[in-house]
Amino acid sequence: MKDFVVVSLFDGISIAMSSLNRLGIYPTKYYASEVDVTKITGDEIKEPVDLLIGGSPCQGFSFAGNMLQFQDPRSKLFFEYVRLLKILKPKYFLLENVKMPKQSSDVISEMLNADYVELNSHLLSAQNRRRYYWSNLKITQPKPQGLLLKDIIQDGEVGCNYTNEPNF
Repeated sequence: MKDFVVVSLFDGISIAMSSLNRLGIYPTKYYASEVDVTKITGDEIKEPVDLLIGGSPCQGFSFAGNMLQFQDPRSKLFFEYVRLLKILKPKYFLLENVKMPKQSSDVISEMLNADYVELNSHLLSAQNRRRYYWSNLKITQPKPQGLLLKDIIQDGEVGCNYTNEPNF
Protein backbone atom coordinates (compact mmCIF):
# COMPACT_ATOMS: atom_id res chain seq x y z
CA MET A 1 0.00 0.00 0.00
CA LYS A 2 1.26 3.46 -0.80
CA ASP A 3 1.72 5.95 1.98
CA PHE A 4 -1.51 7.29 3.45
CA VAL A 5 -0.99 10.37 5.61
CA VAL A 6 -3.71 11.61 7.97
CA VAL A 7 -3.81 14.79 10.03
CA SER A 8 -6.45 14.74 12.76
CA LEU A 9 -7.29 18.03 14.47
CA PHE A 10 -9.22 18.21 17.73
CA ASP A 11 -8.34 14.53 17.89
CA GLY A 12 -9.79 13.66 21.30
CA ILE A 13 -9.29 9.95 21.91
CA SER A 14 -8.23 9.30 18.30
CA ILE A 15 -11.55 7.80 17.30
CA ALA A 16 -10.72 8.80 13.72
CA MET A 17 -7.79 6.37 13.73
CA SER A 18 -9.99 3.65 15.19
CA SER A 19 -12.68 4.32 12.58
CA LEU A 20 -10.20 4.24 9.71
CA ASN A 21 -8.80 0.94 10.98
CA ARG A 22 -12.32 -0.54 11.18
CA LEU A 23 -12.71 0.40 7.52
CA GLY A 24 -9.47 -1.42 6.68
CA ILE A 25 -7.52 1.83 6.24
CA TYR A 26 -4.19 1.84 8.07
CA PRO A 27 -2.45 5.21 7.74
CA THR A 28 1.32 5.04 7.39
CA LYS A 29 1.48 8.37 9.27
CA TYR A 30 -1.14 9.75 11.64
CA TYR A 31 -0.49 13.24 12.97
CA ALA A 32 -2.85 14.19 15.79
CA SER A 33 -3.44 17.29 17.86
CA GLU A 34 -6.07 17.89 20.50
CA VAL A 35 -5.19 21.12 22.30
CA ASP A 36 -2.28 22.68 20.36
CA VAL A 37 -4.00 23.11 17.02
CA THR A 38 -3.26 26.86 17.03
CA LYS A 39 0.48 26.13 17.23
CA ILE A 40 0.64 23.90 14.15
CA THR A 41 2.36 25.69 11.27
CA GLY A 42 2.25 22.90 8.72
CA ASP A 43 6.06 22.76 8.57
CA GLU A 44 5.96 19.76 10.93
CA ILE A 45 4.43 17.62 8.19
CA LYS A 46 6.95 16.82 5.49
CA GLU A 47 4.84 14.69 3.15
CA PRO A 48 1.62 15.28 1.20
CA VAL A 49 -1.50 14.88 3.33
CA ASP A 50 -4.16 12.49 2.09
CA LEU A 51 -6.83 13.23 4.71
CA LEU A 52 -7.44 16.16 7.05
CA ILE A 53 -10.07 15.22 9.59
CA GLY A 54 -11.46 16.99 12.61
CA GLY A 55 -14.36 18.09 14.71
CA SER A 56 -13.79 21.59 16.05
CA PRO A 57 -15.34 22.46 19.43
CA CYS A 58 -19.11 22.67 19.22
CA GLN A 59 -20.23 24.44 22.40
CA GLY A 60 -20.92 27.77 20.70
CA PHE A 61 -22.95 26.16 17.91
CA SER A 62 -24.94 23.70 19.98
CA PHE A 63 -28.63 24.33 20.59
CA ALA A 64 -27.94 23.07 24.13
CA GLY A 65 -25.46 25.91 24.77
CA ASN A 66 -25.58 29.68 24.93
CA MET A 67 -25.77 29.95 21.12
CA LEU A 68 -22.84 32.37 20.89
CA GLN A 69 -21.94 30.86 17.49
CA PHE A 70 -18.59 32.26 16.27
CA GLN A 71 -18.51 34.68 19.20
CA ASP A 72 -17.66 31.74 21.45
CA PRO A 73 -13.83 31.46 21.57
CA ARG A 74 -14.07 27.67 21.24
CA SER A 75 -16.15 27.96 18.07
CA LYS A 76 -13.53 30.25 16.55
CA LEU A 77 -11.20 27.25 16.54
CA PHE A 78 -13.02 26.19 13.39
CA PHE A 79 -10.94 28.84 11.61
CA GLU A 80 -7.81 26.89 12.62
CA TYR A 81 -9.17 23.94 10.67
CA VAL A 82 -9.66 26.21 7.65
CA ARG A 83 -6.17 27.68 8.06
CA LEU A 84 -4.58 24.24 8.07
CA LEU A 85 -6.78 23.05 5.21
CA LYS A 86 -5.31 25.88 3.10
CA ILE A 87 -1.74 25.21 4.22
CA LEU A 88 -1.75 21.40 4.00
CA LYS A 89 -3.90 21.10 0.86
CA PRO A 90 -4.99 17.52 1.61
CA LYS A 91 -6.42 15.30 -1.07
CA TYR A 92 -9.51 14.79 1.11
CA PHE A 93 -11.01 16.55 4.12
CA LEU A 94 -13.78 15.78 6.59
CA LEU A 95 -15.13 18.12 9.27
CA GLU A 96 -17.73 17.08 11.83
CA ASN A 97 -19.80 19.26 14.14
CA VAL A 98 -23.17 19.42 15.86
CA LYS A 99 -26.45 20.30 14.22
CA MET A 100 -26.44 24.08 14.37
CA PRO A 101 -28.34 27.17 13.24
CA LYS A 102 -28.34 27.73 9.47
CA GLN A 103 -26.43 31.01 9.80
CA SER A 104 -23.39 29.18 11.21
CA SER A 105 -23.61 26.14 8.94
CA ASP A 106 -23.77 28.49 5.94
CA VAL A 107 -20.53 30.20 7.02
CA ILE A 108 -18.80 26.85 7.40
CA SER A 109 -20.14 25.60 4.05
CA GLU A 110 -18.91 28.72 2.31
CA MET A 111 -15.46 28.57 3.90
CA LEU A 112 -15.04 24.87 3.05
CA ASN A 113 -16.73 25.18 -0.34
CA ALA A 114 -18.81 22.14 0.58
CA ASP A 115 -22.36 21.51 1.69
CA TYR A 116 -22.93 19.48 4.83
CA VAL A 117 -24.64 16.14 5.12
CA GLU A 118 -26.65 15.52 8.28
CA LEU A 119 -26.22 12.06 9.79
CA ASN A 120 -27.71 10.71 12.97
CA SER A 121 -25.76 8.13 14.96
CA HIS A 122 -28.99 6.22 15.60
CA LEU A 123 -28.59 4.79 12.11
CA LEU A 124 -25.54 2.80 13.25
CA SER A 125 -25.62 2.81 17.04
CA ALA A 126 -27.91 2.91 20.04
CA GLN A 127 -27.65 6.66 20.53
CA ASN A 128 -29.51 9.59 19.03
CA ARG A 129 -26.84 12.11 18.00
CA ARG A 130 -27.39 14.38 14.99
CA ARG A 131 -24.23 15.72 13.37
CA TYR A 132 -23.21 17.70 10.32
CA TYR A 133 -20.36 16.51 8.09
CA TRP A 134 -18.59 18.61 5.48
CA SER A 135 -16.27 16.86 3.05
CA ASN A 136 -14.99 16.67 -0.48
CA LEU A 137 -15.77 12.95 -0.29
CA LYS A 138 -19.22 11.68 -1.21
CA ILE A 139 -21.13 10.96 2.00
CA THR A 140 -24.23 8.81 1.76
CA GLN A 141 -26.78 7.94 4.41
CA PRO A 142 -26.00 4.52 5.89
CA LYS A 143 -28.66 1.86 6.10
CA PRO A 144 -30.32 1.87 9.54
CA GLN A 145 -29.12 -0.97 11.76
CA GLY A 146 -32.05 -0.71 14.18
CA LEU A 147 -29.84 -1.01 17.25
CA LEU A 148 -31.30 -0.46 20.70
CA LEU A 149 -29.57 -0.10 24.07
CA LYS A 150 -30.40 -3.72 24.89
CA ASP A 151 -28.42 -4.75 21.79
CA ILE A 152 -25.16 -3.30 23.10
CA ILE A 153 -25.35 -4.14 26.80
CA GLN A 154 -22.63 -6.62 27.69
CA ASP A 155 -23.06 -9.37 30.26
CA GLY A 156 -26.39 -7.96 31.37
CA GLU A 157 -24.78 -4.80 32.76
CA VAL A 158 -26.82 -1.68 32.23
CA GLY A 159 -24.38 0.89 33.54
CA CYS A 160 -21.33 1.64 35.57
CA ASN A 161 -20.92 2.80 39.13
CA TYR A 162 -19.07 6.11 38.90
CA THR A 163 -17.39 7.57 41.98
CA ASN A 164 -14.60 10.00 42.71
CA GLU A 165 -12.62 7.22 44.35
CA PRO A 166 -9.90 5.41 42.42
CA ASN A 167 -10.88 1.92 41.38
CA PHE A 168 -7.67 -0.16 41.48
